[in-house]
Amino acid sequence: MDTLSYKTISANRATVNKEWVLIDAEDQVLGRLSSEVARLLRGKHKTNYTPHVDCGDNVIVINASKIKLTGNKWEGRLHYSYTGYPGGQKRQTPLEIFTKNPVALIEKSIKGMIPKTKLGSALYRNLYVFEGAEHTHEAQQPTEIKLR
Repeated sequence: MDTLSYKTISANRATVNKEWVLIDAEDQVLGRLSSEVARLLRGKHKTNYTPHVDCGDNVIVINASKIKLTGNKWEGRLHYSYTGYPGGQKRQTPLEIFTKNPVALIEKSIKGMIPKTKLGSALYRNLYVFEGAEHTHEAQQPTEIKLR
């Protein structure tokens, strides 16, 4: 039996094939959009996925100001942040975050779905979110992906 055909292929920085992907967030539900973007950033859709290597794609998300949240999540959900000082805990609803900066809501959602390690920080740098339909990465010729 030929044992060379059974070797596990592990990707590394030199052999990984990173692509540019464009996703339109218009009328998309925030959680479903975020989980799909996190999957693309991580590279889990590729056959040579390796858990300890950045083998995901560079993802551009446009129309961040046109996302949806289902149910009563605009007012019913709370996001907490803490400054580190006594009395420094802040609570914000998604509507408050969205009115101040729509991009921050999507980035916060996606950041919570990727690893909290050095690799997660590297993956997060491959994410580009824009409020409108215009983006600054035309030179990379991203392929547009339609989400379900």
